Amino acid sequence: PFQVVGGKVKKPGKRGRKPAKIDLKAKLERSRQSARECRARKKLRYQYLEELVSSRERAICALREELEMYKQWCMAMDQGKIPSEIKALLTGEEQGKAQQNSNKLAKTGKTEVNSSNP
Repeated sequence: PFQVVGGKVKKPGKRGRKPAKIDLKAKLERSRQSARECRARKKLRYQYLEELVSSRERAICALREELEMYKQWCMAMDQGKIPSEIKALLTGEEQGKAQQNSNKLAKTGKTEVNSSNP
């Protein structure tokens, strides 16, 4: 019952799983269902990618508009004019720095008061 092939003993019969007797209609239906699910996943993936591309395109447009605005500001400053937006930013930053300094002083004053009381 045993064969010797290439120095190895082989048993008769096949190894591994033996194919079960599967109903052909059930197998075909599983295949169709799998194909439907695959198409649905593919459709969702394409929708996701289209939304991603759309959002990136909107971001690119916004950045281009911002770049154009900065270019116009630079051209105005080259001509010796300071755009009102930059003035507003500068005054806003100065006010913000003044507020930060006053906040720092207030915090420092509070800690000194707290540290003097044991």
